[in-house]
Amino acid sequence: MDLRFRDAQPTDEERAAVDALLGPPATAWDGGDRTAADLRFAARAEPARDLLLPALHAVNDRVGWISEGALDYICRRLTVPPAEAFGVASFYSLFSLSERPASVLHVCTDLACHAQGSSEVRQAVADRLGPPGKSWQESPCLGLCERAPACLTLTAGDPPSAAVDAPYSAGQAGEPPVAAAVPQAGQDGLVLLRRVGVVDPLSLDDYRAQGGYQALRRAFRLGPAGVIREVTDSGLVGRGGAAFPTGRKWEATARQPDHPHYLVCNADESEPGTFKDRVIMEGDPYALIEAMTIAAYATGCAKGYLYIRGEYPRARHALENAMATARARGLLGADILGQGFSFDIELRRGAGAYICGEETAIFNSIEGQRGEPRSKPPFPVEKGLFGKPTVVNNVETLVNVLPILERGPAAYRGAEPKLFCVSGNIAKPGVYELPFGATLRELLDLAVPTGTVRAVLLGGAAGAFVTDLDIPLTFEGTRQAGATLGSGVVLVLGDDVDLKAILLRIAEFFRDESCGQCVPCRVGTVRQEEALHRLSRRVDHSDLVLLREVGQTMRDTSICGLGQTAWNAVESAIDRLGVFK
Repeated sequence: MDLRFRDAQPTDEERAAVDALLGPPATAWDGGDRTAADLRFAARAEPARDLLLPALHAVNDRVGWISEGALDYICRRLTVPPAEAFGVASFYSLFSLSERPASVLHVCTDLACHAQGSSEVRQAVADRLGPPGKSWQESPCLGLCERAPACLTLTAGDPPSAAVDAPYSAGQAGEPPVAAAVPQAGQDGLVLLRRVGVVDPLSLDDYRAQGGYQALRRAFRLGPAGVIREVTDSGLVGRGGAAFPTGRKWEATARQPDHPHYLVCNADESEPGTFKDRVIMEGDPYALIEAMTIAAYATGCAKGYLYIRGEYPRARHALENAMATARARGLLGADILGQGFSFDIELRRGAGAYICGEETAIFNSIEGQRGEPRSKPPFPVEKGLFGKPTVVNNVETLVNVLPILERGPAAYRGAEPKLFCVSGNIAKPGVYELPFGATLRELLDLAVPTGTVRAVLLGGAAGAFVTDLDIPLTFEGTRQAGATLGSGVVLVLGDDVDLKAILLRIAEFFRDESCGQCVPCRVGTVRQEEALHRLSRRVDHSDLVLLREVGQTMRDTSICGLGQTAWNAVESAIDRLGVFK
């Protein structure tokens, strides 16, 4: 793709898709029809680079792929060089820059689905549709692990709202109720999952009847400093894997003199085996909207971005309904609850990039850049989205704020909840809620393994394998066991699972998902996969030595957590499970 425009023309349908998002162009200088006035002077709109990702989605949703003419038209409308827009569009796996059918089937081949027979599903699809390419694709984790092996059909439509997005299990087509993903649904004592399967996720009245918006009312009584104090006293730490104290992050953002401040909800849970945030968004969307409003109030944010996975159509529709209803009822937008506080949320869709779960990569993605991580410092609380102070929390972290304000920090600390995504060789896969301190064995007793447990992968592809089932499921307990709690992934593997194939899939995942920005990760993930391929055929001590050297180099020198953790699971499998011995 050239830096210059090549005068490729969009189709009427592509032009309509972009104009529906941006409005009609004002002059020929931003893509409109040429008039006599345009020949006398140039009038360009202000650059709007941050709308690049939504514009790409608009065309992809309407037509199914992005032609050169459509990309040129988007660039003219947003004042973006074509080469840069091409770099962004080609970064995301859900976009296509070559013609393909309106409906594309995505077949998950990642860890949970692999353990449940996705290779047979893949072969059956290949026998029917041919090798992967235009009509179907092999996909990393779709966040549908409780339905493994799972597939997702994305269908373009006109208008985009008519597009049919259908996730389903390979064994049974169609969307089950969201409560099917929560084996504990309706049980007494639940905190974060208490409304999932109990209330209608599309009904604000149902949500309020179950205690909704009481936390926000108390937040207004406490004031911003009071809210931050309660969150700090509760001991809440981030649930996305980093486990950074939430109160400290909020306080650091709130005291920054530079304005405006931004709030970003990281709902791009792409870690293989993770689907808890999807379940909350589908089953209790108003809880997230209320929690984001509280976080914004405490940290002085007037604008929030909810960055959600492109593979989560049902969650997106539930959230769009919740935001629209909350605005109409005075719970979002200007002068919320008559308190003089204004805050609104813009939903932004990712497009298939694991790396965008990294907090600074989200900023680049929202701003219309490639989703590559930024070097730190400066940290987001000082200079984040659009160069302004920004607080970033994931979905589970935010919804924990509600019981803190409803019950008080002391009561919350007494029974602090944690969500676990349990999948693999078990009879009852799904999202489970347990208090911190419960053991892995207690969790598996609820999920019911289907046979002998050979190993459990904690923390997803970036985590580690363990065999001790009496590990306390706390950040400290898993750390002492040489593992990580991460985002709550618990993948159970039985005796019949090919661990070498699992390790190869992990290596392939990191190779594919590396953004390529830094050499240690870009090269190291490839060398790791190559060595594992050789070892799967013949064990050679020199390859084991190479694996360790490459893994340690990635851990020590990569820019972000992807490269720093790409070796973790492989290392634990070699050292604890005796793979390749």
